[in-house]
Amino acid sequence: MKQSKAYSNYQITTQIYESDTSLVYQAEHQQNKQLVILKMLKDIYPSHEQIARFKHEYETMLKFDSAGIVKVYRMELVEQHWMMILEDFGGESLAKLMKTSPEVQSFQKGNLADFLKLAITIAKILGEIHQQHVIHKDINPANIVYNLNTRQIKIIDFGISTVLSQETPTFLNPNVLEGTLYYISPEQTGRMNRTIDYRTDFYSLGVTFYELLTGQPPFISDNPMTLVHAHIAKEPVSIQGLGVRNQGLGEDCEAHGKKCRRPLSVSLWFEI
Repeated sequence: MKQSKAYSNYQITTQIYESDTSLVYQAEHQQNKQLVILKMLKDIYPSHEQIARFKHEYETMLKFDSAGIVKVYRMELVEQHWMMILEDFGGESLAKLMKTSPEVQSFQKGNLADFLKLAITIAKILGEIHQQHVIHKDINPANIVYNLNTRQIKIIDFGISTVLSQETPTFLNPNVLEGTLYYISPEQTGRMNRTIDYRTDFYSLGVTFYELLTGQPPFISDNPMTLVHAHIAKEPVSIQGLGVRNQGLGEDCEAHGKKCRRPLSVSLWFEI
């Protein structure tokens, strides 16, 4: 979607994403022509909670000095819109690339070498996030961005992140749970009486890898409560059971899964 509006010396070129509360644009600085990503709150008069969450995301991202986490330059209030200015490194989300990129689609056809390179890189980045005692809480293909030309990969969107071991969720209506339901960990549902820790991100990353290898998440339903129950109580169909060619990797993944439902550390991904 082409745009023409300018904010704070940045000319918007393309709308990338829209949610209930935020808008994300690609933009260009009007003087030096630097490409950036603008993320802004949609409402002119956002709630105190929305502003607090937006500031939390900004302050969390400032903690990181990692090539695998998108850089945030600054936050501004421009024309009554709260706005973050982020780096644009030319990547696309894995969610989009699964639909448009033959290379990413080849993971479902047995291209394990490239998949494993990507998977290990993402796991390392997630480890760097956890070293700062931050849990992302919304790892999914839309929040992992990959530049096919430079091979750079970065994790984005820390809007619901939290500090390690500070949160034990209570059960909520599944329609208002934090996170993305196809990828949410059992403890994030609030039905496990268990504190969220770094393993919640690895669970969501495992779901993401499953989708990269099979073309679909392990549990599919239009009913939020059904998805919550599935993450807590059901076993996904095996990779082989879906007729995917990645039999060797599937056997290794399932062997690890039997030893530990979620990897206890990044090192398990190096064993595969």
